[in-house]
Amino acid sequence: MEERVAIIGIFITDGSAAAKVNELLHEYSDCIIGRMGVPCREKSMNIISIIVSAAPGRISALSGRLGRIEGISSKAMQAQVRPGS
Repeated sequence: MEERVAIIGIFITDGSAAAKVNELLHEYSDCIIGRMGVPCREKSMNIISIIVSAAPGRISALSGRLGRIEGISSKAMQAQVRPGS
């Protein structure tokens, strides 16, 4: 199956949603390459970027499930992995 590398950007505007986000990310931990979280206190939000390597459908599923959590907004940007690179 085709595998892609993607960056998923997550904005958390409701701090009580953080536990749900972490639970979901744990569910997908096998495909997460890296994660960076940045608090943005002056805007009352937290920003997380996740780098994943997985099939396009799995990336979309993770991004979609994140977006359905109240107080969360997420978007994914995917790149096709070329053989030999």
